[in-house]
Order: sequence, then C-alpha cells, then structure tokens
Amino acid sequence: MARQRSIFSLILVILATFLISCSGPSVAVVPPTYTATQLEKIQTYVPDIQAVRDRSQELQQLIQKQDWINVGNFIHGPITEARLTLTYIIPNLLPKDQPTARQITRDFFNHLVKIDQAANAGNTQLALSNAKAAFADIDKFVQLLPETNIPSEAN
Repeated sequence: MARQRSIFSLILVILATFLISCSGPSVAVVPPTYTATQLEKIQTYVPDIQAVRDRSQELQQLIQKQDWINVGNFIHGPITEARLTLTYIIPNLLPKDQPTARQITRDFFNHLVKIDQAANAGNTQLALSNAKAAFADIDKFVQLLPETNIPSEAN
C-alpha cells in the first residue's frame, strides 16, 4: 500500500510539473503610448497646421471675392504644405489612430481638389462649402493628436 501511495504521489508531482510548465506567465499587455521622440516630432508640426487653420477666414474671403487666382495659390501653397505635414505626422500616431488619420487626410485632399475645381468653374458656393469641410477635416485631425504638457516659452 505504501508503494502505491508513493507511485501515486510521483504521478501527481509529474502531472503538476507538466501543467505548470505548460502554462506561461500571464503577461499584462501595456496599452500603447507615445514615446518622447514621437511626441517631439508631432509637436514640431503642430504650429504649421495651426497656422493654416487660423487662416481659414482668409480663404473664405478670397472665395467670396471670387479672387480665383489667389484661391488657387492659397490651395496649392500653404494648404498643400499643411496636407504634407499631416502625412508626416501619421506614422508617429498610435497604430489604432493611423487608419483614421489616413482617412481624414484623404478626405482633406478630396475637399482641396473640389475647391480647386470650383475655383476653375467659378462656383462660389461649392468652393465655400468644401473650404469649410477642409478646415473641419483639419480640426478632426488635430483631435487625434496627443495632449502634451510641454511648457511654453512665454513663461
């Protein structure tokens, strides 16, 4: 009987060892966060985007005046640079935000194309509605950007 108990104990020890070795340690997955480098890169581009966003009234005034040459210059100049800036930021965003950011950038580009087409056709209403939509796209993109606590130099 003692011999059976020791064999039974040995089998239980082997079984317990096997089960413990098969189970891995539970690794808690850390939610993705921004690195200091990513935040720094993003923050270098934010003033450029904000500068173009602040000029939205300027574009609307040009459209209302039907100054189509300057509308085209504005679209192909500062706003196109802002679009490029948006594309530079996308790889530095969190992976879950990147598809949304790419879609917003595509929508932004499509609105710019429609503004340009409306300017070529002289269609003030179409140009104005797409200008508002383009700047709304910029606002959506800015909402995806991380909040940072970088102190301003004005202090």
